[in-house]
Amino acid sequence: MSGAIEIPATVEAIKFIAMTPKTVISLFGVGLVGGVLSGFLGSGGAFIMTPAMMSLGVPGIMAVAANITHKFGKAIMGSKKHSEFGNVDMRMGLVMFLALFAGVQVAVSMSRGILAKMGEAGSDMYISVVFVIILTWVSWFMFRDIMKQKKGTAQNDGKRPLAERIRNLNLPPMINFKVAGVRASLWLALLVGFATGFLAGTIGVGGFIGVPAMIYLLGIPTYVAAGTELFLAIFSGAQGAFLYSLHGLVDIRITLILYIGSLIGVNLGAIGTRVVRGTQMRMVMVAIIAMVALSRLVMIPVYLGEMGRIALSEGTGALVTTISNVFLFGSGIVGVGIILFWMLQAYRRAGRAALAGSEATKAEVSS
Repeated sequence: MSGAIEIPATVEAIKFIAMTPKTVISLFGVGLVGGVLSGFLGSGGAFIMTPAMMSLGVPGIMAVAANITHKFGKAIMGSKKHSEFGNVDMRMGLVMFLALFAGVQVAVSMSRGILAKMGEAGSDMYISVVFVIILTWVSWFMFRDIMKQKKGTAQNDGKRPLAERIRNLNLPPMINFKVAGVRASLWLALLVGFATGFLAGTIGVGGFIGVPAMIYLLGIPTYVAAGTELFLAIFSGAQGAFLYSLHGLVDIRITLILYIGSLIGVNLGAIGTRVVRGTQMRMVMVAIIAMVALSRLVMIPVYLGEMGRIALSEGTGALVTTISNVFLFGSGIVGVGIILFWMLQAYRRAGRAALAGSEATKAEVSS
């Protein structure tokens, strides 16, 4: 990459991107979009940030490191706010703590091992494949749930969902989680903690699995699951940042730029949740997640070509990369644009209603 400097890391040199004005603005934009989606959707917008950084030229493993490190700072603030509202189950957090750490450790070790054996292209492909699997599953699951609710069959098909059957398994020891108001198996809680930590360490996004797993497998209320996941994210973020930084894989410049953009975006997105309907929010999320998954899927042949596994001309590779970028950045820009448009419409309606109410009041007084 032009203008890049190389710093030794793990077993080979990892390229740090040059911080040109264009790069700084692009990274800020990535953080802003991710923050808006995070504040608006309530599930975190980090799923778009790692692929976006990779498309900007950041090696995949460094993009993951920057994402998990920047999440650490946000998690502290978010967890504190949720704790004030009583949304954090400390007992569950402490139970999952060791499994979470084990998951992050395994993920970082695997990522470093793949980087050592397969190089940067192999590492990027591994991260992309994990993204495709996870995002495809999440988007399909959410879309199916939305369709069931629209048809009114979500709870009326007479069948017990697999998640409910798993949740009702009595595998001792059983633990009572008072804040969450559930009684769950220690082993199931540890499994959720490990999966959350593993994904956080692999792609920089753990809550994408952690929150749904707490809700559907452990039966935890949504608001408690979100608060508890943020509490756990403090530790997974700190551990991931520490482990990746030991091997020179954390670029603090990227992290800080993402953090600033993300903080601004989170506040904008949070405002949107007050004026936009929940169904609209979830449909936007499904569309964005699916497009991000598609963008990573399209890039896999490019990585295979860079690894010498398939023959791919330079022109074809450039075309495929462009298509991937259109899917990726297009989904984020269009998604955020739709959110801002809905917010503007809602405020216009509120303004017209307030004006109509004021005129009605004047008419009553004058009469």
